[in-house]
Amino acid sequence: MDRIEEPILGDDYRPGRVRMLAVSAAVAGFLFGFDSSVINGAVSAISDHFGLSDGASGLAVASALLGCAFGAYLAGSLADRWGRTRIMFWAAVLFLVSSVGSAFAFALWDFVAWRLVGGMGIGTASVIAPAYISEIAPKDNRGRLGSLQQLAITIGIFAALLSDQLFADFAGGASEVVLGLPAWRWMFLVGVVPALVYGFIALTLPESPRFLITQGRTEEARSVLGSLVPHAMVEVCVREIEDGIRSAATEKGSLRGPRFGLQPIVWVGIILFAFQQFVGINVIFYYSTTLWQAVGFEESDSFLISTLTSVLNVAVTFIAIGLVDRVGRKPLLVAGAAGMFVSLLMVAVSFSRASVVDGTPHLPHAWGIVALVFANLFVVAFGSTWGPVVVVLLSESFPNRVRGTALGLSFASNWTSNFVVTLTFPVLSAASLPMTYGLYCLVAFAATVFAVKQVRETKGMSLEEIASRPADGGHAPHERHATGTSPG
Repeated sequence: MDRIEEPILGDDYRPGRVRMLAVSAAVAGFLFGFDSSVINGAVSAISDHFGLSDGASGLAVASALLGCAFGAYLAGSLADRWGRTRIMFWAAVLFLVSSVGSAFAFALWDFVAWRLVGGMGIGTASVIAPAYISEIAPKDNRGRLGSLQQLAITIGIFAALLSDQLFADFAGGASEVVLGLPAWRWMFLVGVVPALVYGFIALTLPESPRFLITQGRTEEARSVLGSLVPHAMVEVCVREIEDGIRSAATEKGSLRGPRFGLQPIVWVGIILFAFQQFVGINVIFYYSTTLWQAVGFEESDSFLISTLTSVLNVAVTFIAIGLVDRVGRKPLLVAGAAGMFVSLLMVAVSFSRASVVDGTPHLPHAWGIVALVFANLFVVAFGSTWGPVVVVLLSESFPNRVRGTALGLSFASNWTSNFVVTLTFPVLSAASLPMTYGLYCLVAFAATVFAVKQVRETKGMSLEEIASRPADGGHAPHERHATGTSPG
């Protein structure tokens, strides 16, 4: 489908234009957060409706994540070939179809199939939006604008959990009928609204100037740049992008490298995204309602706790937005991983104090408070650092020519890791919650060490300067004093 022609391109620079485009592109994050978390309030109802075991319940929740991994893997190469905004639109279409199909699923296999379709759309959007934002944003506030994607994800998570709670409260339970359908089906059907909004936005966004120049459409790129930077900077930006593309073509035009077939920075991306998921963050947003019930909280209290946690997750994202361009990417990742380690350790200790009463686990009151406090401190540590900062760091670290493909491969690692955690949590938690959170704690410790040793700072550098850095960790000629207003 052809995009709606953008009527306001050209030499009509407005300072707020980049911010507006970044916010618009970040709506993909809302779909990401909404789709991945909307199942939280429906897990028990779906399990009862289809008569699922713990393993099958994990598959129902995790199925979308397989689609996400596949969509993320394909999205990068498709975006490098056909453009960022066109792929954004088709991601919205996939999410729309999935929302309707999941709401009217009649069997587990049918439900899983529709969730896979939606996952492909979300995986695609999760790759394209940060790549697009990094390519239009000026380097002095690229971190803040890139963090908008994570802010949108947290708002999507909150919207999903809030709508779950409202439908469950209105109907008297997730399995109860409201307006002719069980409440859990409405939880999925409401996803049609953000899908339509994002589809329209994707049709109106201008294409990334970097993509246009890689396709030889330099005049179109000049037109887009004319609305993003002052007129005097347009040719400077074009030359920077062209120089970066030529450099990437001769030095880093491929993902291939000496370490197990990939460039070192690609391995850093894959491992960072794996750590981001193996700390178990999405257990909080996919299973928290059933998790808190599993240690003795009432269903209504569990819904409320989940919703309040999602509000906290939104709030702490502003910490990252405020600090990422001041403090830098690496210090935030190191501090965040250390904070997650301590928090997860205390959650594991708290769950070890649970006792079984009449066949149901219960935490003593004091330990229940400790578990709640440190579970939410874990969310604070993640949401203010690893949630937004990993995406910002990697969206600006890859060479221009392969940015979409490299991001796609890294996000595929993210979604695959997410799938493994989501699929295994019901079985692991049934065996031992303390053991499960002990494993997540060990991952957080490993993430701390990795961030200290392997992450390289990108604050204040243009995308071309980052791409031209020596592979041995040395500094590019302008790395220490990079300033300016041009995109990237």
